Amino acid sequence: MTGPEIDIDTCKEFCLRDCFCAAAIYNGKSCWKKKYPLSNGRQSPDLNKTALIKVPRNNETSLCPKSKDQSTLVLVGSLLLGSSVFLNFLLLITISVALFFLYRKKLLSLESSSSLHGLRKYTYKELEEATGGFKKQLGRRSFGTVYKGVLPSIPKRFIAIKRLDKVEKEGEKEFTTEVSTIGKTHHKNLVILLGYCDEGNNRLLVYEYMSNDSLASLLFGISRPHWNQRVKIAFGIARGLTYLHEECSSQIIHCDVKPQNILLDEYLTPKISDFGLAKLLLSEQSRAARTHIRGTIGYFAPEWFRKASITVKVDVYSFGVMLLEIICCMSSVGFAMGDHYEEEEALIDWVYDCYSKRKLNELVENDEEAMNHMKSVERLVMEGLLNILGNSSSNNHLPHSGNIFLLQAWLSFEC
Repeated sequence: MTGPEIDIDTCKEFCLRDCFCAAAIYNGKSCWKKKYPLSNGRQSPDLNKTALIKVPRNNETSLCPKSKDQSTLVLVGSLLLGSSVFLNFLLLITISVALFFLYRKKLLSLESSSSLHGLRKYTYKELEEATGGFKKQLGRRSFGTVYKGVLPSIPKRFIAIKRLDKVEKEGEKEFTTEVSTIGKTHHKNLVILLGYCDEGNNRLLVYEYMSNDSLASLLFGISRPHWNQRVKIAFGIARGLTYLHEECSSQIIHCDVKPQNILLDEYLTPKISDFGLAKLLLSEQSRAARTHIRGTIGYFAPEWFRKASITVKVDVYSFGVMLLEIICCMSSVGFAMGDHYEEEEALIDWVYDCYSKRKLNELVENDEEAMNHMKSVERLVMEGLLNILGNSSSNNHLPHSGNIFLLQAWLSFEC
């Protein structure tokens, strides 16, 4: 430091005030400040200079106000930065946990819906590919069209895919509820539901494939099936309906029992199909299925068209009609001579007339095997009429059947 002459105390003060000054050299009139590192220092009597070395006495003298301010700023900045990082970390953890539980809830919901009692949820594309674009049509039934398909995962196993018509668009919850109810059923005389599709407006059900078509094709074909086989089929249907009415956790009323809805597997075991579907249809379609589709009206008691409530008696009546068809191998609808349901009771009237006149042999004419088991024929005819007339308020010709289906004791009779 050059300029006006200064004394040693002033030189000392200049160095103390400068935080970067490590030492001051005073030559009697001038002062030079030195910074770290200090080097080339020497002592000689020939030099007329004094070295003033700054030595810290305590923490206060070692730090100048400017250094304190900088340290404070660094400390505050570090705290703010650390707090920001910590808060961001907590926010990230919170978001991650929330997303995890949201995803887990959605996944559980999907698993719950896609595994309703062991049922698999298929995509529409999977079923479209399985059926070759829905080209392999097996037939059209009351509740929709049925297609034959095969899944890539099980190439040798055929499936039957039913596309439901006119299902409520906003009835997804009702659809899954009914599918869940159907999925709970397990009986050898019921068609097994393997899975379903609930995608957009598409509602499809995936069933096991029945290789021998329906009971209608067996009964009303060119040749009659054996009497023993017909009796076994009747018992199987009775067991299946009893299960739906009395043994399910939620009672299921079929509402459309007829030979077309009884399918046969490779061993001719009868399996009831289309059960549990009545609630899935629009109200107007449900009524249309009962009043306009020929082949269904003949299986409903006439008074049920005039009543709002539906009970198991609807199925009991239908089973009684179908039992007479099994005995005679004749269709109640085809037997009719007119288009009104009153005239479609001709088969029932004919069977009752033969029963009253003790001419049951006319029912199984040209059926030698059945003719050799007339006792069995009589028991089955009586059971069919009991189910029909005993459940009709307008027909009291016979007492009401205590058991709505075939008595278990009859299972032991000799066919």
